[in-house]
Amino acid sequence: MTSIADGSVRIQTSSECAASPPSWFGEVVLMAAHLRKHDVLGKIAEHVRFARRRFGRYEVIDFLAVLLGYAMSGEHTLEAFYERLQPFAGPFMALFERDQLPARSTLSRFLAALTPEPVEALRTLFLDDLESRPLPTDSNEKQTGGLVDRAGNTWVVFDIDGTREAARQRALPQTEDLPAPFRRLDDVCAPAYTGRKRGQVVRTRTVISQAHTFQWLGTFGNRGNGRYRTELRQGLSAVGRYLTAHQLPQECALLRLDGQYGTGAVLSDVAGFAFVTRGKDYTVLDHPLVQARLHLPPDQLQQRPESPLVRSLYDCPGVPVGPEGVPCRVVVATHPASKKKSPVGVTREGVVYELFFTKLPQQGFTASDVVELYLHRGAFEPQLSDEDTEQDPDRWCSHSAWGQECWQVISQWVWNLRLELGHQLHPDPVRTPEFAPALPPPSPHAAPASGYAPPEVGLPWKAGRFSGQDFALQPDGTLRCPADQKLLPHEQRREADGSLRVVYGASIHSCRPCPLREQCQWNGSATAKPRQVSMLLHPLQVSSAPLLWRDWSRRVHRRACLQLVRHQRIEVSLLPPAAASSGKADVILSRPQRAHYRLSWQERLARNARASTSGQVTIRLFGVPESFATSLGLATA
Repeated sequence: MTSIADGSVRIQTSSECAASPPSWFGEVVLMAAHLRKHDVLGKIAEHVRFARRRFGRYEVIDFLAVLLGYAMSGEHTLEAFYERLQPFAGPFMALFERDQLPARSTLSRFLAALTPEPVEALRTLFLDDLESRPLPTDSNEKQTGGLVDRAGNTWVVFDIDGTREAARQRALPQTEDLPAPFRRLDDVCAPAYTGRKRGQVVRTRTVISQAHTFQWLGTFGNRGNGRYRTELRQGLSAVGRYLTAHQLPQECALLRLDGQYGTGAVLSDVAGFAFVTRGKDYTVLDHPLVQARLHLPPDQLQQRPESPLVRSLYDCPGVPVGPEGVPCRVVVATHPASKKKSPVGVTREGVVYELFFTKLPQQGFTASDVVELYLHRGAFEPQLSDEDTEQDPDRWCSHSAWGQECWQVISQWVWNLRLELGHQLHPDPVRTPEFAPALPPPSPHAAPASGYAPPEVGLPWKAGRFSGQDFALQPDGTLRCPADQKLLPHEQRREADGSLRVVYGASIHSCRPCPLREQCQWNGSATAKPRQVSMLLHPLQVSSAPLLWRDWSRRVHRRACLQLVRHQRIEVSLLPPAAASSGKADVILSRPQRAHYRLSWQERLARNARASTSGQVTIRLFGVPESFATSLGLATA
């Protein structure tokens, strides 16, 4: 030991190595204690089985313990994680009741050899664990949050979207004297749309989130652009399991889908759920019901606080979408086109048209509410951003498809566990802010804030005469009379009850020679004026109550767990192991047993199980509240 004295500071150095525990080691200790308390590790060891020859002494639980620690650590690479973990490999594996730490190369071979069966078993346990323990709050009720519409109905919102990771590849020479090039990422990536990401090949994964608790329900990845319809069906299955576990009817689930699902063929897959999505089947604009509505005044005007763009909204219920004719409520949003091409929608004659498909009832949601609810999907983007910052699950942990899928399931599991422990630290009640304000009372001189009901024409006013119902509304915004003549709109006036009256008139040159004039005009051939028909747009009957969004903070609880002991001191001590028993050292394995395919599951698990003679590990954490430690079954000093 050497000493340097310089003024009031005295510096001492030593050649003895004394590694300090990683800052994330304390969180691994707390998480492992939580998993042991609920027997999650035992369930993984029992149900996630993967039989493969010559795996040595390690089993699935050994490798998953490493991946759990890797997901919590935030280290950028497995190499950096192993480098920080190596001095504390024994205590780390002891947390999971295992003996030796698998080498990094052994972990890579395990991930490369994985098959669908163990990964699907792991995914099932992931959902079982999520559904078995609701988030703890200040009350004993199961709370999932929700969206309360204007009619007082509660909806549980689920976000389903795809996220992608691009990889760059070097250009390799291809000549006759060289073998065909081999790419390590061929099994997990394929050429596809890269979006804003730079690269040549892409892997896409579909993720499902509960929008009020911010818990993940699943991740499903595939090469290239993915198989979004197959992944959507898998996501709907996970949502169904969540609803069943919380005893919620399917009718109260609301899916917010990305625009890639906005076609009739895809919407037929979610026919049993309420949904809202941006439509991309712009042939719907040519439907007569939609064209006729677009020639009438808009229902509402909508503007986002962060944008000067004002959209005119047209609400069209009961429009068939796609080749299968799925009936949808279609909301058309229009705004004038600018010099720059609009990134969404389709431009026709200087007007940008955007489509929104939904099955939400008009009595609970106005057209503006539907558009705001979809654009509020931006709340899902910050969640994905937080995931990328804290865990980066899209990093390449394995060059095999199922190995990468296993890693991403573990990453979502760690996210949910952090949320759960954060709620134990701060069991806050659900908050209920206004999602949309209450509707103002109707005014006789202003358009109704709720929009308009479907247009109605006048009823019969004289026996034997044509009524307004005999004049059909046309896609070009005109009326067609029984004599096949046009009636053009020429006047709009506001009624005392807030209704809008649109007056259509025929041409006098069409009415005078008309053979049906006696049935059409009040005084028959003696009438000197052309026929007029009024169309009434009554206010849509919607409750004036506000929309309420019931949820918790997105970051506070998760980061409370993340930062609890991250900057606190950790003491790790390992007592020397007792003498090994001679019985364990004298076990002789046959050749098939050494090949690791003739052992029972219990024998396989026992090979790397931590023995009582391996030495006592003592870990002391500072800064852990006593009540929180007691809830995890930990001793307090």
